[in-house]
Amino acid sequence: MERHQSIQQKITSPPHRGGFRWGLCLFFFVLFFPAVSESATWTVRKNTQITSIQKAIDLAQAHDTILVYSGTYFEKNILIKKPLLLRGINNPVLDGEKKYEIISIWSSHVTVEGFVLRNCGKSSMNDYAGIKIYNAQHVTIRNNILNDMFFGIYFQGCAQSTATGNTLQSFGKEELQSGNGIHCWKCDSMTIENNNVSGQRDGIYFEFVTNSIIQKNFSHENIRYGLHFMFSHHNDYLHNIFENNGAGVAVMYTNHVKMISNTFKDNWGSAAYGLLLKEISDSHVEGNKFTNNSSGIYMEGSNRIAILSNNFENNGCALRIQASCDNNTIVKNNFQGNTFDITTNGSVSLNSFLNNYWDKYQGYDLNHDGTGDVPYHPVSVYSMIIERMPVALMFIRSFMVTLLEKTEKAIPSITPENFKDDAPFMKPIKEIL
Repeated sequence: MERHQSIQQKITSPPHRGGFRWGLCLFFFVLFFPAVSESATWTVRKNTQITSIQKAIDLAQAHDTILVYSGTYFEKNILIKKPLLLRGINNPVLDGEKKYEIISIWSSHVTVEGFVLRNCGKSSMNDYAGIKIYNAQHVTIRNNILNDMFFGIYFQGCAQSTATGNTLQSFGKEELQSGNGIHCWKCDSMTIENNNVSGQRDGIYFEFVTNSIIQKNFSHENIRYGLHFMFSHHNDYLHNIFENNGAGVAVMYTNHVKMISNTFKDNWGSAAYGLLLKEISDSHVEGNKFTNNSSGIYMEGSNRIAILSNNFENNGCALRIQASCDNNTIVKNNFQGNTFDITTNGSVSLNSFLNNYWDKYQGYDLNHDGTGDVPYHPVSVYSMIIERMPVALMFIRSFMVTLLEKTEKAIPSITPENFKDDAPFMKPIKEIL
């Protein structure tokens, strides 16, 4: 009788509430979150079922992976309009036959890596590129080789995207017949790093680009600039090398720029320089090396620039500061082996110099505190004459110029009095050598 009552009690008792809740949660999870299929991998290879990259892209679903094996592919313009990983295995070649843009990306969350691209089309009407990205985010272009491009890698209206580890080599002869290596237009939060660019019009080009980083790139032997950017605010340029370009770097109409630990080298020419600062404000130039340039830095219409702890060595002119510049600070830099340390086209300086090392300084340090006891005036009278009459440069080693310089030191009359360093260092600053 007791056993019968116990069984009856189990039958009529309500179900366990915890189990009911779990069942209800599982029902709603299945109802509102259907199972997500795993991404697929597609293979493109000669003499197999899929031999066309475009066909594999068309068959693939979003977030699939496409592996392209070695060989040469003539596919005209490859279009990517969905999130994909497109990976080359053993450096497959994509040939544009000098007619087409090779890869066009119209989707966010795309990665292209491991390809050799060559023979991009050229046009005076269209900016054809080896790889062009249109209005997308989170796109990565990585470890590709681009040969004989018009434009190399072109980001248009993009954000939070990256070009890294790419090699771009072209053989342009004229600006009008060449495009830029890595080109960014109207972009935000970009990363351009570890790329090697040569033979383009501009190695790297930014216009209307914000909050981005260019770092550890080697931009060399380009027709115009190693790096050229305009209207591009709040960007950082770190640990790059700009060597043997038509001119090193041109920075125009921009504010809040940081240029730190870069090398500007062998940028020679009648209008060449390591770094041009034109209409720049509120920026920072620190820890850079300017070596063997016609002018290390050329400044025009630039304000509130901190030029700190840089090394200027063996340049034609280390700093050319036009009269339109004011409120700039030049502090703790090394000036060694330059033909002219500072040149200007004005009679008044609105900039400050302090604690720089000048190898032409002949002052003394009686109290042995490491700084000179008399100010150093870095502007020579001959440099001011050259600013007004460049043809006078032909007399640079003449006795007449030597006599003129000594006379000006004894009886200053032409060089600006307030263009001076009141406490020049007696020895080079070792941490920036």
